[in-house]
Amino acid sequence: MTAIPTTFRAFVAAAEGDGAGDRANHGVTRGVRTFAEADLPPGEVEVRVSWSSVNYKDGLAAIPNGKVARISPLIPGIDLAGEVVASEDLAIPVGAAVLAHGHDLGVARHGGFAEYQRVPAGWVVPLPAGLTARLAMAVGTAGFTAALSVIRLEERGLRPSNGPVLVTGASGGVGSTAVGILARRGYEVWAATGKPDQDERLRHLGAEGVLAREEVTAESARPLESERWAGAVDCVGGATLSYILRTLRRGGTVVASGNTGGPALATTVFPFILRSVALVGIDSAVVPIAERRATWERIATDLRPNGLGDALTEVTLDTLPEALDAILAGRARGRWIVRIGG
Repeated sequence: MTAIPTTFRAFVAAAEGDGAGDRANHGVTRGVRTFAEADLPPGEVEVRVSWSSVNYKDGLAAIPNGKVARISPLIPGIDLAGEVVASEDLAIPVGAAVLAHGHDLGVARHGGFAEYQRVPAGWVVPLPAGLTARLAMAVGTAGFTAALSVIRLEERGLRPSNGPVLVTGASGGVGSTAVGILARRGYEVWAATGKPDQDERLRHLGAEGVLAREEVTAESARPLESERWAGAVDCVGGATLSYILRTLRRGGTVVASGNTGGPALATTVFPFILRSVALVGIDSAVVPIAERRATWERIATDLRPNGLGDALTEVTLDTLPEALDAILAGRARGRWIVRIGG
């Protein structure tokens, strides 16, 4: 027995052809349409979705050659927050405020750009006290990735007394949240961005200084440069990650979660064997549920970022196409959230 209406509104991306494999050759049709409850996959928890968010992966899921969507048609949206309307899990009661993100949501399983969604109980996170559904989506997958990055740095011994910390891709969702978390925890944070108009916003979040993209992508013939950073959160990859590895202080760690600067990495073994630096990857999609829930509790408390709720752009299901195009084109500033229901 379901509590989801027979049909509801959803933003759907569908391959123009026989299936998802036709995206590359025939394109994608996207837009708001009536979706049938019977076409949702099985799951123990049904949610009336109130908010979602716009992520780069969502943009890729709605275009040809995005190489993200694995089913067609697909409701994108890797984040969602709302109220439980039906549940087979006693630990997740009807009426509870919850969120879900990662796993296959919005990629191989219908996601958050819908008025209702059905998900496995093992994907559901109770909304922590101190966060509304709207604020949780202001955090979203991007902010969760930032929080996880800070946790990994501190697990390896990073403390404010160790020295300055660099955040690259700092104007994006992961980077700006990382700046806000680190600054609130007392770190001297430096932000690197290719968007000069974001200088004031990054300083408002707590950045001590802002570096131009050119400084952190410059080529160098030297395998090691002067030790500068005690740690780093890298959301870019490519030449930027190479720069970080050359300039980390002895024993420093860089956590990496992005590849907008390219997947290739030009480095040597010298940072690792002469300075004992560490490179730690972050994949927030597959974090075990116990750790996921514990991390969200910390996001609501000691990992709550400066500026949470600021610089938000609200869109709706009907205006999603413009938002998805903008984030793919690099025109997004701050976080874009999607108002789904009341």
